[in-house]
Amino acid sequence: MNYKFWTVVMIQKEDKVLLLNRQHDHFKGYIPPGGKVDFPEGFAEGAKREVKEETGLEVQSLVFKGISHYTNPERLDHFIIYNYWTDDFTGEVLDSCTEGELEWVKISEAKYYPMQEDIQVRFDLFFEPGTFEIHTMWDEQNNKIDKRIIHKL
Repeated sequence: MNYKFWTVVMIQKEDKVLLLNRQHDHFKGYIPPGGKVDFPEGFAEGAKREVKEETGLEVQSLVFKGISHYTNPERLDHFIIYNYWTDDFTGEVLDSCTEGELEWVKISEAKYYPMQEDIQVRFDLFFEPGTFEIHTMWDEQNNKIDKRIIHKL
């Protein structure tokens, strides 16, 4: 089994969120900052590091919102994403980022931006009470999502 751990952090300032307009590799679209958790760091620690690297901001008071995970039974892959939200940050947003262009986007308009499907599916859940779990199973043979289960906890 191949386990990989990732984080994303939805950073809110008033009625806007900070998103990256990512235009490289196959993960294009508007996404919250985040990335791979480096061994042996913890998930919140990895989230804070990734946000600092990608945005220049230092985030505090991370609120755990839920887990998204993707399984590919044929490849024995299991990608697990820890999702956080915060409105508690310091610093200035970087002028440029290797991951994409940083942009404050109105929450009410963000879902109309070109966005990766998995981010779009969980976008509203960042702003709802409680936590969530989203399990997506991949059909390798047909190169598509086989099944997606969403639990609001």
